[in-house]
Amino acid sequence: MSDKKRLTQAIINLNEEMVTDIVKKMITDNVEVTDIIDACRDGMTAIGDLFEKGDYFLSEMVMASELLTGVMGHLKMKVDRGPIKTLGTVVIGTVEGDIHYIGKDIVVKVLEANGYLVVDLGVDVSPEKFVEAIRTHKPKVVGLSGLITEAIGPMKKTIDAIEAASLRDKIKIIIGGGIVDEEICSYVGADSWANNVSTGLKIINEWVGENVGE
Repeated sequence: MSDKKRLTQAIINLNEEMVTDIVKKMITDNVEVTDIIDACRDGMTAIGDLFEKGDYFLSEMVMASELLTGVMGHLKMKVDRGPIKTLGTVVIGTVEGDIHYIGKDIVVKVLEANGYLVVDLGVDVSPEKFVEAIRTHKPKVVGLSGLITEAIGPMKKTIDAIEAASLRDKIKIIIGGGIVDEEICSYVGADSWANNVSTGLKIINEWVGENVGE
């Protein structure tokens, strides 16, 4: 079995020691960073499928996120040697009034593992901060996260602010979190919604494939 397939399986098995050993070996062997990221992506995709089937739970998703954080740390020195081609920039944050972060952090790690440059604004993010980040980073996609019902209003307020700043037609907006559905998506003015990481990734991949924001 190739190191790439071994890394994917180690991630699926949530075997931290094996993941670390394989990544270090791949770096030593001068394996391309994109190949390592591909292996991580395949592992996270499989974990997302297991989560949707009910075979994995939130604790496993959090552990997978921590594994990816470790992988990215090991890759940092290799990455710093030169620029890496990314699929595009995604700005993401939990909207104003909501301080939940676990789901958002998992999405960030999955997007990074899939080759995106992610600008994570954190939690309790004001509409103005989203607007400023869009102007500064020129993302292809903006993700608004919210777990509580009270986040619906700030999601709409944020998208209204983006439109008022004449930036709405330059980006696609996806909302995520346990509260979101098609009705809320329409109400706040987003382009799409997702309440699990694998669905969100598929949507963003489709958008970027259409050269969103270019």
